[in-house]
Amino acid sequence: MPASARILAPVHPSAPATSPVLGQATPYLRLDVPAVAASYRRLAAALPGTAMHYAVKANSEPAVLAALRAEGSRFDVASPAEVVAALATGAPPEDLVYSNPVKRRCDIEFAAAQGVRLFVVDTPEETAKVAAVAPESAVLCRLVTSGEGSDWPLSRKYGCSTHQAVDVLRYAATLGLDPAGVSFHVGSQQRDPQAWAAPIAASARVFTALRARGHRPHLLDLGGGFPARLAEDCLPPEAYGAAINRFLDRHFATRPDTLVEPGRGIVADAGVLVAEVLAVIRRGDTRWVFLDAGVFTGLVETLDEAIRYPIETDRDGGPSGPCVVAGPTCDSTDVLYERAMVDLPLDLGEGDTVRLLGAGAYTTCYSTVGFNGFPPLPTHLAS
Repeated sequence: MPASARILAPVHPSAPATSPVLGQATPYLRLDVPAVAASYRRLAAALPGTAMHYAVKANSEPAVLAALRAEGSRFDVASPAEVVAALATGAPPEDLVYSNPVKRRCDIEFAAAQGVRLFVVDTPEETAKVAAVAPESAVLCRLVTSGEGSDWPLSRKYGCSTHQAVDVLRYAATLGLDPAGVSFHVGSQQRDPQAWAAPIAASARVFTALRARGHRPHLLDLGGGFPARLAEDCLPPEAYGAAINRFLDRHFATRPDTLVEPGRGIVADAGVLVAEVLAVIRRGDTRWVFLDAGVFTGLVETLDEAIRYPIETDRDGGPSGPCVVAGPTCDSTDVLYERAMVDLPLDLGEGDTVRLLGAGAYTTCYSTVGFNGFPPLPTHLAS
């Protein structure tokens, strides 16, 4: 066994343990695991015949991973720690797709030593890296997408053109890898089911070009992007499933095997971030509400006000007015909503409880380990 195969999952000594007890000091994430399982079942039913690979990065809470595995979920992983977490559920390594297109050589070697055999790439250099330390593995080449229609686009860092994808996958074959197919991602919190149309059409062109050259691509990774409800009215999972199936029928005479990598659409609506008001103050004509949770304690996705969480308080029902919502740290970027202010009760005050809904995804995993002395965001399981 190579040395890298003995790597253990990193654990930060100050990370708080998950607690099943509510009523703890704020802030914390209250997570309803049965609701996670229900969301999984609904999306899976909307995409029959498509393998569901839960994106571990969205929320790696062990209880979530175990519940999803019990439902039959496979996993989308992007690091050795996520490989370990997925395998700890009892999932076989062939049920994992390592979707990070650019990774350390030793991380590929570690995953391969655990039995992972499906990797995403988007360049010849990464393809050669996989061939060197995970020989005879299968690879998917990631296509670039526009990210239009999503609240959190993923279009700048990864992906290549269809022409480049054909070259990458042909190169993979010369290195003894299986040029299995194509992957893409339409952007997180994607509100438009039509967003899958163009990349599915592009994927079909790659498949056609490869088959014309004697290869047998067979797998299409449709990515994630399935939305949580949040502040906007989003279409239900069934609308996304119907659109995707329509596009597949339109562009593939014979459908490839398909998989998806849902994260937010599975776990977000099962989580509520519970916070407390630190202060309500006036700066000129503007009311500011400071919470004990902010950008550095799990709410990174409020940067540029990209993700807007519905907010409830114990004082709802009376007169309300616009306010800026800010977090507790001394950093000036720790402001959640300022350009588009939030209507909150006028009698909201210090010590009151505030709840941010749809916060089950990309909160605890984004929380810092202690910036400005504030501890990481803990998880409490709903009873």
